[in-house]
Amino acid sequence: MRQDDFKGIWVFAEQRNGRVKDVACELLARGRELADALGTDLSAVCFGHRVAGADRLIAHGADRVYMVDSQELADNREDLYAGQLAELIRQHRPEIVLAGATPFGRAFIPRVAAALGTGLTADCTALDIDAEKRLLVQTKPGYGGNVMAVIVCPEARPQMATVRPRVFRKSVPEAARKGEVIGVDFDRRRITSRTKLLTFVEEIAETVRIEEADIIVAGGRGLVKEESFQMVKDLASALGAAVGATRAAVDEGWAPYSCQIGQTGKTVCPKLYIAIGVSGAVQHLVGMQTSDVIVAINDDPHAPIFEVADYGIVGDLFKVVPLLTEKLKK
Repeated sequence: MRQDDFKGIWVFAEQRNGRVKDVACELLARGRELADALGTDLSAVCFGHRVAGADRLIAHGADRVYMVDSQELADNREDLYAGQLAELIRQHRPEIVLAGATPFGRAFIPRVAAALGTGLTADCTALDIDAEKRLLVQTKPGYGGNVMAVIVCPEARPQMATVRPRVFRKSVPEAARKGEVIGVDFDRRRITSRTKLLTFVEEIAETVRIEEADIIVAGGRGLVKEESFQMVKDLASALGAAVGATRAAVDEGWAPYSCQIGQTGKTVCPKLYIAIGVSGAVQHLVGMQTSDVIVAINDDPHAPIFEVADYGIVGDLFKVVPLLTEKLKK
């Protein structure tokens, strides 16, 4: 099949318990820009049972929404989703397919790419378009985050990529925007399943989920020792913020893995991000650089963190942070 037979950009809109996840709207925001660059349509594809949110997907940029509604799709079974999405792609032939690099997206999207015989770039941090060649230019960290790899898929179609949640910002929804909602029947007989879902256990979180926090105070190797990490917690407490950490801090045992931000941890996009003793290695930056406001405290004026910071304090963090915490408490 010729490349000219493939047109349009698709975003897989993941849902849970009938509600579309925010990552779908984030991808639609970037997908809208990519589709405009190619002069093509943008579609969202959503599977589930009694899913609400088609209007929301249109408001965030989709020209049409393919809704596949079935009780069997309610529990996000990977093999059923993979079979259904591959079948839809064969029918409609989009040239680009995007999905969130969530635990579920990472599990089933590779199956779709394998079934279609095409490539997949996982965990992208940037997406661009080569309009002349109609190529999706995909950027992701490689070799443990030590280099940034730029990847294209020049031959096979569709071009497929997964993107971490919160890498892109959601656009402002346009409530008056019009789009088409297309219902698709789910034919279970055409899709083979070798799994059976026994139960689903909800995650129990005792503290604020770092991915959802509006304010995050993060500590890095510059804190030197575990006892000093208490300064991060004290400042976070004064601000009502969540506590974050770099991989170095987590590896040292100063903070649990659930606090780790960066390529091998969480991707966050708070309104305020305060980095204390964080040098700003690329592995960490990819996890927080889209924060609305970034404040960096470091005694090295040449630290890479200052290149992305909106406000920088060059000074001894062991003096600056306690003083800042005390002022905030008052």
